[in-house]
Amino acid sequence: MSTPQTRAAGRPRSVEKNAAILQAALQLLATEGYTRMSLSQVADAAQVSKSTIHLRWKTKADLVTAALANLRMAEAPPAGGGTRADLVAILDDFAATVQRVRGMALIGTCLAEEAHTPELLALLRERTVIPRRALLHAVLDQARSRGEIRADVDLETAVSALLGPFYADYMAGKGGRTRWAEEAVDLVLAGLRPA
Repeated sequence: MSTPQTRAAGRPRSVEKNAAILQAALQLLATEGYTRMSLSQVADAAQVSKSTIHLRWKTKADLVTAALANLRMAEAPPAGGGTRADLVAILDDFAATVQRVRGMALIGTCLAEEAHTPELLALLRERTVIPRRALLHAVLDQARSRGEIRADVDLETAVSALLGPFYADYMAGKGGRTRWAEEAVDLVLAGLRPA
């Protein structure tokens, strides 16, 4: 779980306040979008002072990406159902998280703001994109070690192939299809199996 840095001395930070701030940030992100939400709004919604937020997170980008990382890690699906089931669970969890926080709009904002606020996209990658890709990579790596997929498979490309249909469907106006994850996993695994 993503947590703010702790201080070496002084009173420990309240776990309850941290949770309230992160939850408020997610709610405002979903209702207002990144550009319109402010730290003052987050402070009001969490019933804390703005300085309480600044003690934990340096910028709005830092707070928002910490909230998204916290949500992702808190709800990451358990592994152990087999390669196909684990990949589908990770993709379903990814889609649910993106939809819950209007994540495609956030991604668009991060890309649009890259020239002016590059840390926003960098933090989004570091805290949400890369860890999610790592989950998929780990499942595929285990499948490769069990001989379920070819030894020469480029796992990073396979991860991109698993995630790609979600973005492509959204851009084509077909987002939210109920079986997209199963279809993506079946298609990718079919191409990765040993001859």
